[in-house]
Amino acid sequence: MTDPLAEVVTLLQPMPTFSKVVSGAGRWRASRAEAGEPLYCVVLEGSLRLSINDSEPLILQADDFVLVPRVFNFAMSSVVPPDDDECSNLAPVALPDGSFRFGDASVAPETQWLAGLCAFGSADAALLVSLLPELVLVRGDSRLATLVKLVRDESRAQRPAREVVLARLLEVLFIEALRSTQTGASPGLVRGLADARLALAIRRMHESPETPWTVAQLAKAAALSRSSFFERFSRAVGVAPMEYLLSWRMALAKNLLRRNEVGVATIAARVGYRSASAFSVAFTRYVGVAPTRYAQAATDAVAS
Repeated sequence: MTDPLAEVVTLLQPMPTFSKVVSGAGRWRASRAEAGEPLYCVVLEGSLRLSINDSEPLILQADDFVLVPRVFNFAMSSVVPPDDDECSNLAPVALPDGSFRFGDASVAPETQWLAGLCAFGSADAALLVSLLPELVLVRGDSRLATLVKLVRDESRAQRPAREVVLARLLEVLFIEALRSTQTGASPGLVRGLADARLALAIRRMHESPETPWTVAQLAKAAALSRSSFFERFSRAVGVAPMEYLLSWRMALAKNLLRRNEVGVATIAARVGYRSASAFSVAFTRYVGVAPTRYAQAATDAVAS
């Protein structure tokens, strides 16, 4: 059976850029701006306050795990944040064991966490990320903490096949985090899959993207009326059913074009278009360039 969540994560090709163990003592605060990269964080001990992309702060406890597919800024602090006039937003101090400390470096840490940034290898990451929740929070799951530690250990080692192992570990980490938070996720693919009726329709789209689906057919697959299905799907996934289907078809098409193994006509048939010309029009409208130009640009990028 097709697993939509695994398909999306696999296409994203997550790879770590860095991870580090950080601790805090006393009253401290830290903030950082990012360029839309994925961030993950697991609290190893104690508790801290975290705000992502200017959202309301979360209080995280030991074994809590956060995954943000696109982070533009984040702020962390002690649970009781320092006053504005305190010198609290300094760079962390590097400790002899290779970790970093915010706040008082002369005393035992009150909280410790492992944080990491990663990058998506897919040239179509923005489209695929749009199918995921804005923020994933999983509380008290020691499995995720173990996976994050494995990512950290592997990233620090220089063993054979390191990059391959890291890629697989991150895929497992993302999938485990996403499936662990289905019911509480923000709108997106994860919440849609948490709804047993909607999951039936989503899996049909992923299993057979070549089928000329209609809303009525997908509603029937979900055993819902057309209007109920449309409303329920749009609310859970964040986009209308046909918009989601188009996004998935275009993600598949872009992946096939980058691989450059089959022609445009074959790709058109695989993603639900009766002719290469109809596919080319749809692809150009959606992506901004014709399929042949997109494939050539991908080939040139690999060659350079």
